[in-house]
Amino acid sequence: MNPSQFDVCDSAHDAEIKAQLCAYNSAFDELGLRFRWDASTLSSLAGIDGEEAQIAAYIEAHHPHLLTAYSAGFLSRAILEKKTARYPARLPMRVESASPPNHVERQPQMSSRRERVSYEVELPALAGV
Repeated sequence: MNPSQFDVCDSAHDAEIKAQLCAYNSAFDELGLRFRWDASTLSSLAGIDGEEAQIAAYIEAHHPHLLTAYSAGFLSRAILEKKTARYPARLPMRVESASPPNHVERQPQMSSRRERVSYEVELPALAGV
């Protein structure tokens, strides 16, 4: 492969990551969940087999308070259903992930008040799922 072919592959992979992130973040927003994923979050979850298990691991690590009202399985299925409706493809695994498998990194806190306000929808929105 020549360097320009690598650029095309990286560009296609970057576009796929953006599509996945858009689908997940839209699903979180639709369900009134106050978190967002970025490329490093996807990378940190890549070592976990299955999207539902990845979502559950993320919730257990970063939002365990949600588990007092909902099971990890229920939340994972609800999120995955919304994500799949928007973008059904799964992200292909990549070898160069910087995080070790099954390692979930801590996400930074939301930085701006505007960003916080946009996600301040209460959890009961999940009840209709």
